[in-house]
Amino acid sequence: MLTTPAASQPTMLMPGVTYDEQVQFTFHGPSVIHVLTMPRPGGLWSLKPVLSNDAILGTERVTAIQKRLAPFATVAGVNGDRFSSNGRPSGILMRDGQLQQAPGESRSSIGFDSSGNLRVDRLRLLATWQGTGQRQNLAAVNNSPSSSGMSLYTPSWGLTTPVAPGSYEVVLRPFPGTVPNVEIAGPVTESRDGGATTIPRDGAVLVARGTVAINRLRNEAPVGRSVRVRLILQPDWAGVVDALGGGPALVRGGKAVFNAGEAFVPGQLALPEPRTAVGQLADGRIVLVVVDGRRPGYSSGMTNFELALTLARLGAVSAAALDGGGSSTMAFDGQLLSRPSGSTERPVSEALLMVYSGVHVPLPKETVVSPNGDGVAESQELGYKLVRPSIVTASLVAPDGSTRPVFSGQAPAGTYPFTWTGLTAEGAVEPEGLWRWVVSAVDDRGQASSFERPFSLNTTLGFAEAVPPALSVPRRRAKVVAQFALTRAASITTRIETLSGTVVRKADPAETLQAGTATASWDGRSNKGASVHSGTYVARMTAKNSAGTVSLTSKFSVRRMRSGKASR
Repeated sequence: MLTTPAASQPTMLMPGVTYDEQVQFTFHGPSVIHVLTMPRPGGLWSLKPVLSNDAILGTERVTAIQKRLAPFATVAGVNGDRFSSNGRPSGILMRDGQLQQAPGESRSSIGFDSSGNLRVDRLRLLATWQGTGQRQNLAAVNNSPSSSGMSLYTPSWGLTTPVAPGSYEVVLRPFPGTVPNVEIAGPVTESRDGGATTIPRDGAVLVARGTVAINRLRNEAPVGRSVRVRLILQPDWAGVVDALGGGPALVRGGKAVFNAGEAFVPGQLALPEPRTAVGQLADGRIVLVVVDGRRPGYSSGMTNFELALTLARLGAVSAAALDGGGSSTMAFDGQLLSRPSGSTERPVSEALLMVYSGVHVPLPKETVVSPNGDGVAESQELGYKLVRPSIVTASLVAPDGSTRPVFSGQAPAGTYPFTWTGLTAEGAVEPEGLWRWVVSAVDDRGQASSFERPFSLNTTLGFAEAVPPALSVPRRRAKVVAQFALTRAASITTRIETLSGTVVRKADPAETLQAGTATASWDGRSNKGASVHSGTYVARMTAKNSAGTVSLTSKFSVRRMRSGKASR
C-alpha cells in the first residue's frame, strides 16, 4: 500500500528546473523519492543521454559526467540504461538523430522527438549494407559481429575498432551520420585485417568475421567503391532525435502498468529496490525520479509497480523505468541529490541529463546576510554562469524596488562571482528586507534567458555566544545556555538541536523582546521529557519582525551527572 507522501517545498535548481524530495510509505517501510521536473524539451532546455567517457564502452559516475559537461551547460539528471560488465548500454542509443546502438527488442526503448515528446516503444532494427552486389544483413552497430557476420563501427564507439584476429575491415570516409530510416553511403578508402582500425571522426568502419562474410566484403567493397547502409527502425520513430534503452514501461495514458510483458525476471520487478524512471506530464513537462533503497529505517525502496503508481501519482501520462539498484543516482551540477545504496556512487554507462544552456545563477551562499560586525554572514556570495558569449545585465534589486547595477555588457562564457557587503559606499547598512539578485543574458545565437535569486538583509540578530559553565543534567530548573543581541524589537523562539541538526527540544511559544542583550535557557530535557546525554548541542534563536526572519546559532556543552542528583 502507498500512502500520500510527506509534503515538501521544491527547490529551483536552475530556470524551469525544480528538485523535490518526498517520503512515501509502503508495506516495506518509508521510501525517499527524489523528483526533478523540467519544461518540455526545446529551446534552452534539452533532455540528453550522455555516454560515460564519451564512448560506448566504459563507466563513469553521474557526478563526474556532469562535471565534465559543466563548461558547456548546466545539468541535472539521473543514471541511464542497464549495462554489461564492460560498460556497454544494453539497449538503444540515439544522439542528435544518429543511431549509435541497436535497440533491445524484448524491452522498451525511450525516445524524445524534436517537439519534446516522450516515446516509449518496443523497437527492432533491420540493418543492411550493400556494395557492388546484393543487399546483405548487417548484424550490429557498435557491437562485435558474430563468428560469421558484419558490424558497423562509428566514432561513438571510440578511437579504434576492437582487436579481432581473423577479421577484415574497410574504412568508409566520408560517411554521413547514422540517421535511421534513410539510405546512407560512403566510399571505401582503406582496408585491413585484424581490427584496431582507427575510426575517422567523419567516417565509419565496416567489420566482417567468418570466411563467407570476409570474402563478401573483400569482393563487394573494394577501395574506391561506395557502400550503402540502411538502418531501419520498426516502428520508424519519425522525428525522434535522442533515445536510450530502459524498461519496463511504467505508465501508459496516465495509468500505471502492472505487467508490461518485457524481458525482466520477477526478482527485478517484485522486490523493493532503488529505482530510477523518466516520465512526461500532461502539460509536456518531464519528470526524472529516483527512489533510494536498501537502507532500512531511511528508505526501503519500491517494487516496479509501486514505482509505476508513483509516476502516475506525480501526473505522468507516459513513463518508463531506467537502470535501478546500485546504479540509481540523481545529481545536479556534479553534486549528489539522492543517496546511492552502496558505500560510494556507482560508475554507470550513461546518464540521462536535463541540459540548460541559458544563464545560470547559483543559490546565494547566505539565506540572510547580516553585516552587523559579529563575523557571521557579514557578506553575500553571488554570481552567474554563462555557457556561451552573451550580453549580460546583472543587478541587485532592493526591497523598495530600486536597483544597484553590478554589470552590463558583453561577456565570454565563464563563471562570474560577486561579493556583496550589504553596505553603501559610505559604509551604512543598505535597506533591510527582501533583496533579489537578477541576471539577464542574450547569447550569441540570440537566445534570451534570465534568472533571479532572493535573499534577505537583516541585522536584527547577532553576537550569539555560549554562557558557561556547561549545562549539568538532570536539573530542576532551566539555565541560561546562550546570549545574543537584538538591534530592534522582535518575536523570538529558541529550539535545541544536535550538531547534525536533529531537533532535541522544539521551540516554546514565541516571546517579544526589545532591543538589547537577550538570553536563551534550557532545562536539559528532550521533547519527551528525558534528560539528554553529555555532549555538544546547538541553541538556534530565530527572530521575526518587519525586516523578515533571521536565525543564529550558538554551540554549548552539556554534562550529565553520574549521581543522578538533579542540579538546581
